[in-house]
Amino acid sequence: MRKNSLRSQWGILLAYALLFFGGPSDAQEDRIEPGHSIGKVSTTGDLVVIELDDGALGTSNLFDLVNHTLHFTPDGAHYSVESGPLLWDSDFGPQLTTAEVTLHQFAFPFSGKRWDSFGVGRTGSISFGERKKETSAGTSGPPDGGVSIGRFDPLADAASALIDSAPAICVFFKPRTSGPHYAKELPDRVVITWDLTEPFGNIQDFTWFKTINRFQAVLRRDGSIEMSYKELAARDAIVGIYPESSGEDKPLATISTEPHPAVAAHLDIRNLKLSVEDGILLKVTFETRGPVLPEGDPAVDGLSYRVFVDSHQPLPSSVDAAHPTFVWTVRGVAWRHRPSRYIAFGPGVSRKVKASGNTITLQGVLPPALRGVGQVAIYAESEAPRKLDPEKPEGAHLSPHVVRLSGIRSPEVHLSSLTRKDGPFGVVYEAFHYLALPRTQDLSCTVIKALGDKFDFLAYYSDFRIDNQEAGTPSDGPVGGNVTGIAAPQHDLENYCTQGRFQWEYVQPVYVNSNQMQERPPEGAPVGSDHDITAYSHQLEERSPDHKLLPYNYAMSQIRVV
Repeated sequence: MRKNSLRSQWGILLAYALLFFGGPSDAQEDRIEPGHSIGKVSTTGDLVVIELDDGALGTSNLFDLVNHTLHFTPDGAHYSVESGPLLWDSDFGPQLTTAEVTLHQFAFPFSGKRWDSFGVGRTGSISFGERKKETSAGTSGPPDGGVSIGRFDPLADAASALIDSAPAICVFFKPRTSGPHYAKELPDRVVITWDLTEPFGNIQDFTWFKTINRFQAVLRRDGSIEMSYKELAARDAIVGIYPESSGEDKPLATISTEPHPAVAAHLDIRNLKLSVEDGILLKVTFETRGPVLPEGDPAVDGLSYRVFVDSHQPLPSSVDAAHPTFVWTVRGVAWRHRPSRYIAFGPGVSRKVKASGNTITLQGVLPPALRGVGQVAIYAESEAPRKLDPEKPEGAHLSPHVVRLSGIRSPEVHLSSLTRKDGPFGVVYEAFHYLALPRTQDLSCTVIKALGDKFDFLAYYSDFRIDNQEAGTPSDGPVGGNVTGIAAPQHDLENYCTQGRFQWEYVQPVYVNSNQMQERPPEGAPVGSDHDITAYSHQLEERSPDHKLLPYNYAMSQIRVV
């Protein structure tokens, strides 16, 4: 494999390859929708180049608060927020040796309580109350006193999901960062300072050398909070405050329909109840004719409950006329023989789902597309796995109803532009992130529709970064069923725009400036731990007559050629 420059800012290179398999994250377990072309395709030698359509992956939102201090001033149970010139305490105090900070001179008021201790996360966050002792599978790292997210979770999505981690403060929460952090208690405040580096030297990293990221939080006796940013090499993180929900729930609407006797009772939607929690969370409850299947039941796998929200004018009165602005999906999954469970997917929605009796409930924040929208059309459906009897109805449908969105606002803001006149806010945050991850179905369809169904495997490389903390990627497949030794059944071929030849692909593109795409480590790159490429330089050099690392040797470790 050789290195190639890209033609444009939006290019993605592709090559034939057999990929190593990595289990999907929760985000990859979402319902597969049909793929569509997202760019213009051309060829350069034995490479394929995609020039993405404008806005195909949304827009990036990179950190813009260096040399600024954010001030969060209590206003009852809420906060006013404003950005001002940098305030910085150069006396950090002692370095923390544990995640726990205990206060001796005052208790800090936050989220309706007064705290004399809290946890400080090495990745730039603070959490209050009881914290998990062990790491759940798939999280970004061991709990260290702060918050955590799924390993492959985009920051743009994780920012709203962190509402489930409340009470917490994200000063500059960026997974995989590390380094010393300090705490100094004074009579009227406690000062917490981080001096972190982004991960470096590993095949999953974007840099060979340490980077400088210095930022600070001041928690004051009166409950005010300051977040200061001295020097930041990183451009993506989550910043904000997450007090715990009060649980105040205000009904918004109830949509009812007639029963469908031919549909299984746990799929027959009778009512769709909408409410607003704390003025920021839209709560949706599916009420079915009979009890929903409990988590742990194998039959949960593949079940889907979806709520569609359409803000396009004129608002539709039928499903055929609808073009949903966004969809929230509850899906039953049982990945790799783990007990079945329900997970929610969609912009702004929490992954957590509550299944009880004959109800399934999910909640989330309104995505940006609905900010300022007064009325929407909402409809719903349920669906059983396709393997069920094709002669019987697979689920139920609820027609569009007009609902007025009142008493709800998004907690996501542009922090650098806020003044004391804005708010007050209960929960308030901003996600700084790169471009959105492309859908694997869209990538395969873009190539196959343009060049034909003649690819077995596709590996993607981009000249832009996407909203992921790792440069490497798991793979998606098998799509087809002809991979020797796997013999998995074919599935969703039409969604990938293939008749069956296409088998596997990268879940996401690998950035061409990441470590694994460099010819060799640069001169002076530090030798790291046994997790880093540089630790094996001597062994790798022995493979070459000139005792130099083979060019692009580590890029090939992402691709195993058969």
